[in-house]
Amino acid sequence: MKILVFTEGTIFIHKRWVNLQRAEIVKLVKSWSSLSREELEKLKNSGTAPGLGDYTGSVPIGDCVKKIQTWKKQGATIMYLTSRTKAEEIQIIKELLKKYHFPEGELLFRKVGEEYKDVAERTFPDVIVEDDCESIGGESEMTYPHIKPEMKAKIKAIVVKEFGGIDHLPDDITELLRY
Repeated sequence: MKILVFTEGTIFIHKRWVNLQRAEIVKLVKSWSSLSREELEKLKNSGTAPGLGDYTGSVPIGDCVKKIQTWKKQGATIMYLTSRTKAEEIQIIKELLKKYHFPEGELLFRKVGEEYKDVAERTFPDVIVEDDCESIGGESEMTYPHIKPEMKAKIKAIVVKEFGGIDHLPDDITELLRY
């Protein structure tokens, strides 16, 4: 069984957000989405937007490492999908996966001209675990809803609340398929 797990917002959160309520984080990120690239850069450089653009400050959400290790021990092939597209940012996510002892698995990312659905269709997982992208536009930003219908029929989608973690998901990978 191949399990594709999204990284940012699903298994990673910025360490400065750990003690915030999920709704507060969503509101914070939404407030940034209306800003121009220049305004975002200015805000990021001001130090008044904790976590904005700082992927090195990401930490695992809850016990997601243990959860994914449990799936891996049952024979699942784990793949991770990052929202990052710049080589240096992809490397940061790769280092975070290693630093926090996530099970070995390929780190996937969108190449030039690709959407998330293209990555999922190329790798064709049995299960996709992703968050609902509430803070950045919802379903339009997700992976599974945009996959070709004939492939969707063969992929189990598990959507969790953004920044809410995956601790509540079944440990048993056969139960995961029925979740």
